[in-house]
Amino acid sequence: MISLSDRTSGGGIADAQRPPDTSLLAEITADLGAGHDVEALLRRFLLPIVTLAGAQAGAVRVFCDETRRLRLVGHLGLAPEVVQAEALVDRHCGVCGVATHGQQLAWSEAAGDCKLHGVRASGAAGGGCAHVLAVPLAHRGRLLGVYNLFFETAVRSDDGVQTVLRAVGDLLGLALDHLRLEREHLRATVLAERQLMAAEVHDSVAQTLTFVKMRLPLLQQAIEGDERARALKYVADVRGAVTQAHASLREILTHYRAPVDPKGLLHALADCARQFPARTGVALAYANRAGALELSTEQEAQAFHVVQEALANVAQHAHARHAWLSVDARDGLVEIVVEDDGTGPRAADDATAAGPTHHGLMIMGERARRLGGQLEIGRRAGGGTRVRLAFPRAGADARTTA
Repeated sequence: MISLSDRTSGGGIADAQRPPDTSLLAEITADLGAGHDVEALLRRFLLPIVTLAGAQAGAVRVFCDETRRLRLVGHLGLAPEVVQAEALVDRHCGVCGVATHGQQLAWSEAAGDCKLHGVRASGAAGGGCAHVLAVPLAHRGRLLGVYNLFFETAVRSDDGVQTVLRAVGDLLGLALDHLRLEREHLRATVLAERQLMAAEVHDSVAQTLTFVKMRLPLLQQAIEGDERARALKYVADVRGAVTQAHASLREILTHYRAPVDPKGLLHALADCARQFPARTGVALAYANRAGALELSTEQEAQAFHVVQEALANVAQHAHARHAWLSVDARDGLVEIVVEDDGTGPRAADDATAAGPTHHGLMIMGERARRLGGQLEIGRRAGGGTRVRLAFPRAGADARTTA
């Protein structure tokens, strides 16, 4: 088995003198620009490539992402039993292995070089095809597939045809590489959407259900103590929380995000601060020093959920008696600070300490990154935890720290 460029003319080898069909390259380029299905494109151009090379049969294979084996996606002139047997082959097998390893046209002449020796082309009058040419499909050093061309006689294509075949391999290799990148982008997009969905559920529904969980023991105590007024209050709290969770879940399923207060971020924070003491038993002081804020809906949603998560950690982990929430705006930055007088931030090796959970911290950090801002979590000067979110109104890039 030798590469085509290493072949020399000799007895029994006839030169194929047909002129190279450069219009094929233009047609492939046009179809690539039209965004046609790549594997369908590979199958479509199999016949013109077989014709250009003067072959009697052909096949096109692409690499499987999982196994890196070559998968047969199109064929011309192969018997059904051959197609079934050759549906998957090892990437190092025979002439295909030579072509993909050296990224060059490779020619197989010896009968043992390829399992497909002896393949009979459709309509062939003599024996099976005795010679196989492999054309690699590659882009920037990445092997993506291979064309196999089968010949009944040893035919050496002229330099022009070889050049066109190499160019065809490069163009279709480019198409396959774009398909690979699109699939990777799709996987990354789906993963990002799943993470966003998890963040929205965590920040809205999960927190509301946590409140319900905290209220149920109090409700049980009121019922057992025959305290009708308290019991009715806790029932009303649970009913309101479940209604809110249901509305949030419907909003997430419809719009992939938790609802945002239509009156804006400052109104949402003021409303949250007003409800927080009754819901948690922790006194919360709210200070708005920002005046009016002109933020996008996305900025308001991300900032509010960061504050929501910080306050949820105060309620669930800090063992605090007092908390403070402030909003300020200066020098083109919006700064939101949540502080408490609890036990302090969670230590890295202490699962029982106060402070955000690992999952909650990751979500808060991701939201800060989307705002182009900074997230800082540390100890409050007077004891407890301090969470600071700062971001530019225009969404300029900045690092996120925690």
